[in-house]
Amino acid sequence: MTIDQAFNNTVAYYDDWMMKAIPSYHTVFSISKKVIPFGNNVRIDVLDLGAGTGIFSKHIWEKYPNARFVLYDVAAQMIEAARSRFQTHQDQFTFIVDDYRNIHGLGNFDLVISSLSIHHLPDDDKRSLFDRVYAVLRDGGLFINIDQIKGQTRYLEELYWTKWLDGVRENGASEANIQESIRRRKTFDQDALMSDQLRWLREAGFANVDCIFKHYFVGVFLATK
Repeated sequence: MTIDQAFNNTVAYYDDWMMKAIPSYHTVFSISKKVIPFGNNVRIDVLDLGAGTGIFSKHIWEKYPNARFVLYDVAAQMIEAARSRFQTHQDQFTFIVDDYRNIHGLGNFDLVISSLSIHHLPDDDKRSLFDRVYAVLRDGGLFINIDQIKGQTRYLEELYWTKWLDGVRENGASEANIQESIRRRKTFDQDALMSDQLRWLREAGFANVDCIFKHYFVGVFLATK
């Protein structure tokens, strides 16, 4: 099964699952919105990489109702769910079904966002993608990436895994969804160390690079151009 097929199979329950499965779900999106410095009425251009059903874009749109968005994802059914989410304002939204490693010819953006997606790439592709993100950002633009972090040691890896399982069960996720997520994680996840991700962003040319929030294996990465 390919990664697009795996995530297309989750469309019916994906949004609910993400609320249960992301540690500190509301906090990571709240912090991500708060650090964006543009005025709320400014018509910014936003690129969402691995947009899925449009969850991250929805949070940004709540703060920037005049923004224009390009949502990019390899999973066609996920993009269709995002299209449905924003159907009353489709003049502000463009939807692209493709591998976002192919981003080109899209113009420039004030904000590039991604959530729980880039960790699926091999490390060399992560580094190349950060270069491309830097290239499409306007001066003064931001890159905000909510993503997974590999534990520095085996002890930390096991701690993150155990606490994640405890958390999703406490949040009421079904065992079927948990086991399906475990299969996806074992098949597709290629987490990187926080130190490596920060270094790759700096090497791409970004300034003000930091992980501004971290809860076990999920972090909010910020980088500016």
